[in-house]
Amino acid sequence: MTGTMLADVRRRQGNPVADWLRMAAAVTAAGFRRYSTYRQATVGAAVTVTVFGFLKCYLILAVAGPAGTVAGYRGDQLVAFIWIGQGLFGVVAMWGWSELSDRVRTGDVAADLLRPVNPLWTYACTDLGRIGHALAMRLLVPVVVGALTFHLYAPRLWATYPAFLVSAVLGGMVSFALRYLVNLSSFWLLDIRGVMTAWVLCSSLFSGLTMPIGFFPAWARAVLWLTPFPAIMQVPLDTALERHVGWPAAGMIGLQVAWVVALLAICWLVQRRAVRRLVVQGG
Repeated sequence: MTGTMLADVRRRQGNPVADWLRMAAAVTAAGFRRYSTYRQATVGAAVTVTVFGFLKCYLILAVAGPAGTVAGYRGDQLVAFIWIGQGLFGVVAMWGWSELSDRVRTGDVAADLLRPVNPLWTYACTDLGRIGHALAMRLLVPVVVGALTFHLYAPRLWATYPAFLVSAVLGGMVSFALRYLVNLSSFWLLDIRGVMTAWVLCSSLFSGLTMPIGFFPAWARAVLWLTPFPAIMQVPLDTALERHVGWPAAGMIGLQVAWVVALLAICWLVQRRAVRRLVVQGG
């Protein structure tokens, strides 16, 4: 009887690591289902990035001129950079996320902090589900349209395809961590629109969304590679274009992993300090 009770207690206590992984899988799946319900928004976003893909593609081909080569990118690589980048834009989702700051402003974040799971992991797993949905639903449309209307560079190595998917997921997590830090500033600021505007400008210019980082002067490239911005889009796009193959490509993905770990640790520390300032009016 005693042995049966001990076994029952151990089953109820469970393995903390296994429990955390089950929680992460459940929240990630819930995040995927949540974003899969926005069907009209998904279609609208795919159409929008495809239209802008044509504009950006003709503009960058005009910059390339008759030579067809800029900063080491050939014409087909420049075209692929634009169209894959348009599909990747929905995966990294750098703009428009203010869910955490809104909950801080209204005081609803107090309910998040009372839950048994740290809000950082809840939001991170939810965003991981969103990334999975975007990879499945938003990446292919602009790439297929670009392939039908332009001559796109196609990867020569089969290993490039899984490496690009891993790099795209890591780019999305780097974007999440930076967006989470921007939202955490709402614990100190009543209005974070200024911080959000600065984030949108910096992420658009320095991540590879507007143009390849190779277009910048040498000194600017050296500075930018010391920041996490290239890990969002430039690294996945260079992986797809096979600008780095073999160990150099693995090293770039390792750089993304390092940024994800470092930025999530910074998020955890900043959030720990931020909640000490939390005062919910009337609560």
